[in-house]
Amino acid sequence: MRKYYRRFAGVLSLAIAAVQTIALYTQSVLPDRYYVAAGEAFSIHSSLPIQLKMAGDSMPAEAYATAGNSYQMDLKLPGGIGIKQVQVQVVDREMVIPGGSPFGIKMFTEGVMVVGMSDIASNGTSQNPAKEAGIQVGDIITAMDGQPVQTNEDVGKIVSESAGKPVQVKLERSGQAHTCSLNPVESDDGVYRAGIWVRDSSAGIGTMTYYNPSTHVFAGLGHAICDVDTGNMMPLHSGEIVEVEITGVHRGESGFPGELRGSFSGKQTGVLLLNSEAGVFGLSEQAPRYADPVPLAMRHEVMEGPATILCTLDDGQTSEYAIEIEKVSLGENNPTKNMIVRVTDPQLLAKTGGIVQGMSGSPILQNGKLVGAVTHVFVNDPTRGYGIFAENMDEMSKSVEK
Repeated sequence: MRKYYRRFAGVLSLAIAAVQTIALYTQSVLPDRYYVAAGEAFSIHSSLPIQLKMAGDSMPAEAYATAGNSYQMDLKLPGGIGIKQVQVQVVDREMVIPGGSPFGIKMFTEGVMVVGMSDIASNGTSQNPAKEAGIQVGDIITAMDGQPVQTNEDVGKIVSESAGKPVQVKLERSGQAHTCSLNPVESDDGVYRAGIWVRDSSAGIGTMTYYNPSTHVFAGLGHAICDVDTGNMMPLHSGEIVEVEITGVHRGESGFPGELRGSFSGKQTGVLLLNSEAGVFGLSEQAPRYADPVPLAMRHEVMEGPATILCTLDDGQTSEYAIEIEKVSLGENNPTKNMIVRVTDPQLLAKTGGIVQGMSGSPILQNGKLVGAVTHVFVNDPTRGYGIFAENMDEMSKSVEK
């Protein structure tokens, strides 16, 4: 009997430790703050049996129906094991028009980005003035000798006219301001050079995620526009979106991401105001023509299971295709990789092989709501990729509205 009790105690200890581990893990991955639409009940879709309980005294019913109010909820596991207390903010439900249409992006950077270094051949020696000054790939040069620089030509003119005299450089690195002194050298061709390659603009094709008819704000891509060489987010100075015609599809295969091929029509349809981790945002007077407004979902409403995406291929038609949301992550540690999605639609698989470049921003719909956007493809499995919550994009769009 004593042996039975020891065994039982051991099993019970293991079970308690397992539950505590689950509680600690869940505490670390679940956000501390949630939004809920006015008049609707708050719930969390999870594979774990999370129970919700109002913290403290109950609120009057009308408080749940009024945007601007907030309340606390205790999250628990069965048996009353506490996970954490979270804040629930009551907001008005956004109604947005799903996109799915492609658009061309033209943007100019705030300053110029250093994308490479190149040694200068000068009188039988090889030098790199920029490297010696402490300039690094990924730095953003904002001014030289007190003059703001916005283009490659600005940098070249100041350096070539320096006649070898030191040039004072202002730059940003990882959000921090720096200054340094650059000493251009005369190359063998008689021109003074700094030994850097810089980039002042970018262009490409993406997909519009949604359009807010009440504010005229649009959102697209679901991820930042980054420099192709450094991988760093490009600081936006100015930009525009233009109409684009998809002329072909390069089908994706394992190890070789596909892409939508297109050409700019030249007609401007909006201005870019923000390039951010959660996508690009701006203003436009031209709403998507495919769909009527739908509710924008909160993150806690997104569920694993069937869903659809909207995208446009080389037939020029915005169409709806079936996908499966395989995993939902409510954690805030990665604001752009909130879902794993898998394309299941036979027609889309036959045409593209799954997710291809240019489909970034394709809206994800589930249960009549806009729940997110496609952001990245898995290189070794083009049928699968990541998605971002629509709520995360909507939060970022508020800065454009302001």
